[in-house]
Amino acid sequence: MGDWNGKSVLVFEGRLHLYEGHSPETAAIPVTTAHALGVSAIVFTNASGGIHESLLPGALMAIRDHMDWTRPYAWRIPGPGSIGPERPSPYGADLRCKLLQAAKSAGVELHEGVYASVTGPNYETPAEIRALRACGADAVGMSTAREVEAAHALGMECAAVSCITNRAAGLGFGPISHEDVLACAARQSERLADLLEEFLGSL
Repeated sequence: MGDWNGKSVLVFEGRLHLYEGHSPETAAIPVTTAHALGVSAIVFTNASGGIHESLLPGALMAIRDHMDWTRPYAWRIPGPGSIGPERPSPYGADLRCKLLQAAKSAGVELHEGVYASVTGPNYETPAEIRALRACGADAVGMSTAREVEAAHALGMECAAVSCITNRAAGLGFGPISHEDVLACAARQSERLADLLEEFLGSL
């Protein structure tokens, strides 16, 4: 916890993933800790593969909603790509609007889209990507959805930004290289920092 331009800010580095063997409750410990410390708004970041044709490596995407494919029978769970009932997005429209405004002020291009969360730790197959795209996913990764749902259930305002590090399986040229994914994320760190600093200044 620290002070940033007169605002109290809590920053976490890294996260706990389901594929590491953690339960959803354990993966959400940073969220519950932040809430216990009085945090009312939370912004998540992640790396993801681009499914939408406009999401090339290096793009940034504000998450409008998510599909949680870490659960059994995910197509029955309310939300995008589901045959279940509709539900409000856990991502606050107000915070997303401020993210978009911050991106414009910082000169950073920011897309919007639906993020699909899968279990991992392996990259998806081309067939899985075709299924996700047919269900409305714009990007895919291995985190965030469960944490956002935990934060939303606690009454916290939520926003999230995905850094697109690669084209999803079957949409690029050749196999996905983990080294290339890490290198792409590192190259975009400064742009993401510029966006988040501008965003924090608007709160």
